[in-house]
Amino acid sequence: MNTAVVLLNWNGKHWLERFLPTVLEYSGDAVIIVADNGSTDDSREWLAHTWPAVRVIDLKENLGFAGGYNAALAQVKADRYLLLNTDVEVTPDWLSRLNTYLDKHPDMAACQPKVLCYATRNRFEHAGAAGGFIDRNGYPFCRGRIFEITEEDNGQYNDEREVFWATGACLLIRAEAFHQAGGFDDELFAHMEEIDLCWRLRRTGWRIGYSSTAVVYHVGGGSLGYGSPRKTYLNFRNSLIVLTKNLHNGWWWWWLFRRLVLDGFAAMKFLLEGHGAHTWQVLRAHGHFYRRLPKVLDQRRALLLTERSPDLTGTYHRSIAYDRFILGWKSFSDLDRNAFDQSR
Repeated sequence: MNTAVVLLNWNGKHWLERFLPTVLEYSGDAVIIVADNGSTDDSREWLAHTWPAVRVIDLKENLGFAGGYNAALAQVKADRYLLLNTDVEVTPDWLSRLNTYLDKHPDMAACQPKVLCYATRNRFEHAGAAGGFIDRNGYPFCRGRIFEITEEDNGQYNDEREVFWATGACLLIRAEAFHQAGGFDDELFAHMEEIDLCWRLRRTGWRIGYSSTAVVYHVGGGSLGYGSPRKTYLNFRNSLIVLTKNLHNGWWWWWLFRRLVLDGFAAMKFLLEGHGAHTWQVLRAHGHFYRRLPKVLDQRRALLLTERSPDLTGTYHRSIAYDRFILGWKSFSDLDRNAFDQSR
């Protein structure tokens, strides 16, 4: 069994300078590959001069996270891929521990480590934290992170368990599963593409896992900052696409109306907080989605034809927005345990 660690780089020379040395030091005999996503800085020249043994895949143009990894992994022969953001610091034995976890669970397609914040190292990081979940309205959240609130790490998620989705910031995935699922959806470009992929994998019988035995530290917002209006646009647009494709409820149009109302409240919240640019991006996201809806419904029908044994473990049958903003619940431990589909 061989593993390829693939870092997707876009104008990230400063991240490579900071974090690539520890990836090389702590990844054992894994092959380290940098896929350059059309960078306009001197990333490729720096790599060729400083780390000539590191393989570089030159993608010529920025294909986004989804398209970039699809193009890169089509050129990588390995049993498993470790997809790693360039702004992640890894720790000793991180990769061997993730591989050991997958070895123990042959029905798991992918897994993630514990993801902590690089700047505040005793707190969970927004992108992935201790494993991802999704609520009845399609809003994603994590153990250790609900909306903008991240928890302090006190060992409360020191375990191994099944989750609904695993973060693309540090994702170990079987090559067989990735390619059988058709890889990422190129049209998502960036954000929520890993949720879409994990959901599609679950629909064909695979499971997704989390292991705290491996720990990484994520800067976050390395390509698009968390306050970026562009990120708001992609998150709202892609959420609508992913959910319409994957929701099992045949009354998808009723769910869509409910999301329209909830996203309207989100847009209003942005406006009242003085973030008018984000309000506009929510409206843009809905406009794009409705124009693309016929194609999304075609994708939905195609997925239904290939579905075998859908597993909804990790689904939260309440509104995470209601629990957070109305009830004031701020941590995963506050949530209603009886509202989750439980692990098999």
